[in-house]
Amino acid sequence: MVKATRILYWLTTAVIVFTWVSGGLADLMRWPGTLAGMVKIGYPPYVLTILGIWKILGAVAIAVPRFPRLKEWAYAGTFFELTGAVASHAAAGSSASHLFWPGLFAVCALVSWALRPESRVLGTLGIQDGRAMRVRSSDRLATPRVS
Repeated sequence: MVKATRILYWLTTAVIVFTWVSGGLADLMRWPGTLAGMVKIGYPPYVLTILGIWKILGAVAIAVPRFPRLKEWAYAGTFFELTGAVASHAAAGSSASHLFWPGLFAVCALVSWALRPESRVLGTLGIQDGRAMRVRSSDRLATPRVS
């Protein structure tokens, strides 16, 4: 089961990283289809530059080891961008494929986030002896958090 979980994590992570790098490049290069799609759903062209930069930075943050807080932000941004794309396409009356693909990628992002290895998890905040503690689920050792 652990091996299947690891494979599913890396598969969904690879999908998100590839989607973000290729999509970010398409945004930054203002590929005709990408630009036409953004204009069709009502966004100004300069939004492509913002999204392109964020996508590439998000892909790097998700792909590289360590930096768990940055990963949390990257996963959140990925989910917000993809679900926002679904909502924008739905509001604009886009075809079903424009709803399906970003929806599928949002699910991949959720699965990748949920299955990420312990080394890529920020940790949880717990209360022990009346004090806030950072707790890692792998060892359940708590270290005092300075308030």
